[in-house]
Amino acid sequence: MIVTGPFSSGNQTPRLPRLPTPPSGWPIGSYATYEEAQRAVDYLADKEFQVQDVTIVGVDLMLVERVLGRLSWAKVLGTGAASGAWFGVFIGVLLSLFNPAQGFSYVPLLVGLVAGVVFGAASAAMGYAFTRGRRDFSSASQLVAGRYDVLCQPRTAEKGRDLLARLAMGSHG
Repeated sequence: MIVTGPFSSGNQTPRLPRLPTPPSGWPIGSYATYEEAQRAVDYLADKEFQVQDVTIVGVDLMLVERVLGRLSWAKVLGTGAASGAWFGVFIGVLLSLFNPAQGFSYVPLLVGLVAGVVFGAASAAMGYAFTRGRRDFSSASQLVAGRYDVLCQPRTAEKGRDLLARLAMGSHG
């Protein structure tokens, strides 16, 4: 079973274009959220409709940046040190596993941990210092659409539109 999301490449079918290509098909439904559009396509699949003829298209795209919190030197250094520590531990484990000495040694692990903390904190500090206070917050960005249209190839569009009309009216039979 192949599971795909709104931004996955979905290499499961050979008909997908290799270059960015505008979608084709006739609109058979329009929804305010991706979840609603996904539910509509799932309904079509449950009714054994040819869903390979269907495309969900996000219209009126927006980049939404949600502010997560204020940054401070303590947060920047702590986050940098923590991410560096994880990388250092990973490198230390690899070095310990391939150590020519017999048995597992903790020395490479500790060296990797300390070096990771130092380099992680230093690189985070440099990045934060270069902003010179112009970006004292952390955020997460997300691409969101104003609406989601469900398009269908003309050969099956009428049947798809009829099924989605039944879904909208609440008669799922």
